[in-house]
Amino acid sequence: MKRRVAFLVFDGVTLLDVSGPLEVLHVAQAYETVLVSPGGGPVTASNGVVLGATTAPEGAGRFDTLVIAGADHLASEGPGGELLTAAAGLTENARRVASVCSGAFVLAALGLLDGRRATTHWRHARTLALRHPRVRVEPDALHLADGRFHTSAGISAGIDLALALVEHDLGAEAARDAARELVVFVQRPGGQSQFSTALATPPARGDLLRTLTDAVLADPAADHGLPAMAAAAAVSTRHLGRLFQAELGTTPARWVERVRLDRAQQLLLDGHGVTSAARLSGLGSDETLRRAFARHLGTTPSEYRARFTSTGAP
Repeated sequence: MKRRVAFLVFDGVTLLDVSGPLEVLHVAQAYETVLVSPGGGPVTASNGVVLGATTAPEGAGRFDTLVIAGADHLASEGPGGELLTAAAGLTENARRVASVCSGAFVLAALGLLDGRRATTHWRHARTLALRHPRVRVEPDALHLADGRFHTSAGISAGIDLALALVEHDLGAEAARDAARELVVFVQRPGGQSQFSTALATPPARGDLLRTLTDAVLADPAADHGLPAMAAAAAVSTRHLGRLFQAELGTTPARWVERVRLDRAQQLLLDGHGVTSAARLSGLGSDETLRRAFARHLGTTPSEYRARFTSTGAP
C-alpha cells in the first residue's frame, strides 16, 4: 500500500519547492500525492505556472505526511490567516510534517517549532530567528528532523529532504536509486553555508556586543583576538565570552572565524587566489583557510571556487 503525502500549496508558492520533492516521491514509486490549497482550485506559482486540481483541506482525506512549500512572501510578510488555518488543521492529521524553504515560517507561526531545531533558506534564517526566538534556527543545515517535524533549506534542498524521507521510509538503497535516477547527490557535500557569502546569524541583542560585532564585520582582517575585543568593549575577556555565549550561542573566536570565512568566500568568488583570500579575510595562511573551509563547509577553497564561480560552459 502506497504512503499518501499531501503538499500544501498557495498563490505565490515557489514551484521547485513543490515539484522537486514531488518528483523524488514519484521516482521512489511508493507514494501517492495530493496537492492541497487553502481554498482548493487552481493555484498560481511565483513564476506564473498554474497548479490545477488542488483540493481544499476538508477534501484531502487521510495522509501520512504533510509537506508545506515555501514562498518569499512567507518570510517578508509572514503567512496569512487562511494559510495558517489550513496548515493548523492539516498538521493535526499528519504523522509527519515537513517544510521546504520558507515553509518553516508557517510551522513557526503556529508554535510547532518552539524549542525545536529547524532550518530554512540561508537568506531567511536571520528573519526566522528574530521573529521566532524560541525556534533553534540552524542556518547551515540542508535539512533537519526534530521529532515529527522536518525542515529544509532553500528551494532545491527540498529534494534533499525528500530523499531523506524516502530513506527513512524505504531504506538507503531506495534513496540511492531515486538519487541516481534524478542525477543528484543522495547526500550533498557540505551545508548551505557554501552557497552563501553572507551567512546570516542572529544579531547581538545588547548595544555593547552589537557595536563590537559591527566593527568585526566592517574589517574582518583587523586584530579581533579575545584580548583586543575585550579591551575595545572595556570588559574582561571572561565577561566577553559570557556575552557571546548568551547572545550568539558561540565563542568570540568561533564567531570571528565564521565572519572571516564569509569574507574569504566572497574574495574567492571575486577572483582572488587562496593566499590573497586568506590574508585579506584575516584568516592569515593558506592552511588556516583550508582548515576553516573543511570545518564549516566540508570542502576546500579550490573546490569551492571551481564549484561556484562558473557553470563550466564553454
